[in-house]
Amino acid sequence: MIYLDYNATTPLGAAAREAMEPFLARHYGNPSSVHGAGREARAAVDDARDRLADLLGAKPHELIFTSSGTESNNLAVLGLARAQAERGRHLICASTEHHAVLNAFEHLAEREGFDVTFLGVDEMGRIDLDELAGVIRADTTLVSIMTANNETGVLQPMTELARLCDERGVLLHTDMVQSFGKVEIDLAGSNLAAASFAAHKFYGPKGAGLLYLRAGIPIEPIQFGGAHENQRRPGTENVPAIVGMAGAAEFVLRDRAEEQGRQAILRDTLWEKIIAACPDAIQNGDGAPRLANTLNVSFPALSSETLLMALDLEGICASSGSACMVGSVVASHVLLAMGLAAELAGAAVRFSLGRETTDDEIDRAGEIIGRVIHRVRSAGTESRVAYAAV
Repeated sequence: MIYLDYNATTPLGAAAREAMEPFLARHYGNPSSVHGAGREARAAVDDARDRLADLLGAKPHELIFTSSGTESNNLAVLGLARAQAERGRHLICASTEHHAVLNAFEHLAEREGFDVTFLGVDEMGRIDLDELAGVIRADTTLVSIMTANNETGVLQPMTELARLCDERGVLLHTDMVQSFGKVEIDLAGSNLAAASFAAHKFYGPKGAGLLYLRAGIPIEPIQFGGAHENQRRPGTENVPAIVGMAGAAEFVLRDRAEEQGRQAILRDTLWEKIIAACPDAIQNGDGAPRLANTLNVSFPALSSETLLMALDLEGICASSGSACMVGSVVASHVLLAMGLAAELAGAAVRFSLGRETTDDEIDRAGEIIGRVIHRVRSAGTESRVAYAAV
């Protein structure tokens, strides 16, 4: 098997696994309990919080542990919008956001009377700063723009976006689920109000997420039943997962720049092999700053579903976009927002690389992809010829 779907999830790394093991077996106390076993678990959670805060350039009390990137995004969008509602009810987000953000904004618009502006992007998938400035109003309270798109890898100009929002007195949340461990992140002095993370995207465990919330910014909880996480997110903390998340974060940042450079070379090599085998292939987001590991390609006259099934049969794991649209292969809303025709958006495949991707895998993947494209196109031509002869 050649795994090229690291943007969907990464394998659990050794650093996370080793950190988690003691808390899966021997140290099982509830971190809210006052006895020794509970205090031991609490110390582990506090230590993980301190280490993650140091890595992010944040203060420990600015970090809220959640169950996933989706929960972190929901808490940020719903919690911040509701907390600011008396000041204003106009919200802005990019039309290319992950559905964890888009659906939260849609809920606020459809069920809670908020006015939401869904901001367009250019053909590269980038936000226009002037357009954003033009739609911010006196009653705008929250903007949400993801740092790196999970489908195309396209990076947004977050420094400029944060500066603009800060100057206009608007809170800015960013979904950093796909970018952590791949781009430099320092939340200190970033002008960000909130940022979301998920451990399983950087070789940590599934079921662990994180929300950064800048000190002094109020937020309304979206769940109820306890005073955990400074009364911002109730529920017994997942101690093994939290500890594993901290271990994974330290691991991926240790040699981040070097590893991303290696993956960029492999990504570009894979593209060269694809374009050689399929000269009409289109690299989506090419020309914009992108994550080093992400390659999104449209194959004209083919379909994502057919290609993914054919690639799977050959042992290559890839995707058509977000893995969160359970079991579905639909035309990407991201690519449609970038202006791609529906047939090209429905013919896209995302290849995403990771730390375990090797030169040999890329060589083999390039050969297999070329062979699969030729076979699928030949089968399609034969079917059309046979139909025409009837």
